[in-house]
Amino acid sequence: MTSVCVIPARFASSRLPGKPLALIAAKPMIQWVYEQAVKAKKIDRVIVATDHEKIKETVESFGGEVVMTCTDLASGTDRVAAAIQNIDADIVINLQGDEPFVEPELLNQLVLVFTDPEIDMATPIRKIKSNKEVNNPNVVKVVKDKNNYAIFFSRMAIPFLRNYKKAEWSDHFAYHKHIGIYAYRTNFLHRLTTLPVSPLEEAEKLEQLRVLENGYKIYTIETEYDSISVDTMEDLEKVNKMITN
Repeated sequence: MTSVCVIPARFASSRLPGKPLALIAAKPMIQWVYEQAVKAKKIDRVIVATDHEKIKETVESFGGEVVMTCTDLASGTDRVAAAIQNIDADIVINLQGDEPFVEPELLNQLVLVFTDPEIDMATPIRKIKSNKEVNNPNVVKVVKDKNNYAIFFSRMAIPFLRNYKKAEWSDHFAYHKHIGIYAYRTNFLHRLTTLPVSPLEEAEKLEQLRVLENGYKIYTIETEYDSISVDTMEDLEKVNKMITN
């Protein structure tokens, strides 16, 4: 079972333009992500998929593999699928280019779930430990069934605990945060990119809802890794301060 990790890296981020090239401790963020991914022993190949020549040059400068993709692709998933068109791999991991501290062992675990032939797609989740996160719309929540398959993803707190005040919800239910890393069987990824945008996906602006709305399943694995995404200049300053300290 061969696996490839693709890191989609778009230059035109609305909140932090040129985000993949933003410096963290004098090193481009895309290099941090790439170097973490290549540490995963279950990953056979790591590729950056980009639409910008400067990102391509940067990746090549530190010895990384890079593939140029079209600028008009609708999503990171489409960019990942385009990048592997001519690559022979059984499993594909979609690792966002703003996850500089992703744990290699988590990527290994995502690959290993595909020893189960019933699983076509997988993603990590983490227990939420505060009500602030439960009620934060920027923290995507997920509920799962007893077999660890996702039932629904939402920016709202799900489920609604009718008998308790919102400030007490995390004390009475095991809420989970979705970590936005995806793993697919290659044939399933290509099938997914042929599906039109779904109403639930459009409503929540969560691409993974397209999978569920079309009757497919997403397997979840629980992790202690908490995503530290860099989306704004404030995030970038916070991460640099964290490394300095």
